[in-house]
Amino acid sequence: MAMAGRVRSTVPLLRKALCSDSRSTFYPSLLSNPELSRNYATAPAKEQKVKVPVTMYGVSGNYASALYISAVKANALEKVESEILDLIEASKKSPKFSQFMKDLSVPTDTRVKAISDICAQAKFGDLTRNFLVVLAENGRLKHIDAIAKRFAELTMAHKGELKATVTTVIPLPPEEEKELKETLQDVMGKGKKVNIEQKIDPSILGGLVIEFGQKVFDMSIRTRARQMERLLKEPLNF
Repeated sequence: MAMAGRVRSTVPLLRKALCSDSRSTFYPSLLSNPELSRNYATAPAKEQKVKVPVTMYGVSGNYASALYISAVKANALEKVESEILDLIEASKKSPKFSQFMKDLSVPTDTRVKAISDICAQAKFGDLTRNFLVVLAENGRLKHIDAIAKRFAELTMAHKGELKATVTTVIPLPPEEEKELKETLQDVMGKGKKVNIEQKIDPSILGGLVIEFGQKVFDMSIRTRARQMERLLKEPLNF
């Protein structure tokens, strides 16, 4: 089976990439960032050090990591995740609300009051409410979808779970999906549960693209063709 062979061939590539990174990263300076300096929950008597299970980058990654750290310290990870997902679902059902969160022309005071009122109506906890207020104050509400996605990845990793998105031209047969899942399971080590989400994209032409965490392994024919095209355009040295 051609696809099965490609699945098996990903093992050394995945293992090499993962071994080059730390399995967990501590963010000692995230909350010292001026944008993230608000204390989302009541500070404990003794400062608790929290390790972020997946390295996150960019605006959404930084905010998600800061929220994760605060939620773990407050022992409220599941509650915060549920409340953030409720907000995302509400924005999907209300185009007006979704547009409001993305509209930077709305005065800061108006954004903060609206978010505070929404949190009160939804009976969100202090941690979630304060976090959303920080986003409103800093004009970052437009990133809430990406932040929620990154936060979900962190909560999954916290539970020992890994979500892998696999893009192919046609759906993977069950036996090949099982083999890929076992491959990722082998790479990640015991104690990790791998959940695979399949995506279909005919534009990759063939092969597969695997995404998990913030890693992307592109083994598509489209990418290989582009690489070959670049090589052919390079001048020959005799």
